[in-house]
Amino acid sequence: MSNTPTILIVPGLRDHVPAHWQTLLEEKWRKEGRPIASVPPLEHDKLSCSARVAALEEALSCIDGPVILVAHSAGCMIVVQWAQRHQRAIHGAVLAAPADLESPMPEGYPSPDTIAANGWLPIPRQPLPFPSIVAASTNDPLGKLERISALADAWGSRLVNVGAVGHLNPAAGYGEWPQVEVLIQELL
Repeated sequence: MSNTPTILIVPGLRDHVPAHWQTLLEEKWRKEGRPIASVPPLEHDKLSCSARVAALEEALSCIDGPVILVAHSAGCMIVVQWAQRHQRAIHGAVLAAPADLESPMPEGYPSPDTIAANGWLPIPRQPLPFPSIVAASTNDPLGKLERISALADAWGSRLVNVGAVGHLNPAAGYGEWPQVEVLIQELL
């Protein structure tokens, strides 16, 4: 058992996108021999909050020692939902561009009714039982800064304004996102 935390990537509802910073971070750290893992994509119940939380719990059960969760978009909500249902010591979490599932999302994303029917609402607002950093964009179409700031406050997370980076995904011009390594280092 190592004292170096394993990074566990928690992707959003689109799972593993090849040019996404989470995928690129995992590839880079694997090549460097650093401890990193990822919650595998779901084959069924892709929109089910319970299925996503169970997949995170399963991935965590395969890791001995400390863990830092690195989540994006709805992956942040998976982490917050997981923290309400499970007891495990987590070293820390980076929650990047949380998707505000309580507000209508742009076309191409699930409707509010679909989100509600799949168990995502309400968004938990209890403090997280581990240190966390919320990286929020000033122009994220999936989460207004004021709302994300209020969620970070409720969770006891440190809010980092990362500027006008959209949803911090390939569509917003982000493959690599070097700042995530700085945020992980803060938690280490």
